[in-house]
Amino acid sequence: MKADEKAFEQIVATHKRTIYTVCYMFSKNEDEVNDLFQDTLVNLWKGMGTFKEQCKLETWIYRVALNTCISQERKKKRKSERIPAEMDIRLYDDQDADTLQVQMLHKRIGRLGLVDRAIVLLWLEDLSYEEIGHIVGISAKNVGVKLYRIKELLKRD
Repeated sequence: MKADEKAFEQIVATHKRTIYTVCYMFSKNEDEVNDLFQDTLVNLWKGMGTFKEQCKLETWIYRVALNTCISQERKKKRKSERIPAEMDIRLYDDQDADTLQVQMLHKRIGRLGLVDRAIVLLWLEDLSYEEIGHIVGISAKNVGVKLYRIKELLKRD
């Protein structure tokens, strides 16, 4: 096994939760999440040679995963009209107050635009405004402004 393959396996093993979390934020469909995860891995593999360590590895992984998911979301919207297959997927089986609140939050976040959804995801993952800004390509101050507006929007829904 080549050194690159070994390094890639280590990256995936260490950061698969991060990648899956990003993919899950962009779809509720298990097959689609798995496709996004796989596409992200392909893009990580292709981009390994371009990672210049100007940022943390995890920041780069977030950026690749978000860009992959956003690109797929945009492609989906451009495709001709499709009839979705009805799937009775239950993200959570129990109906307690905490679960219902999580479901409501996920639904509200799902209505946000792609970049806003990415910012919320990164904020929920406890990344600093500077890290979020670096991943999304905006200033830390702009992250703060966007998060404030997003929170206000989520309160109104």
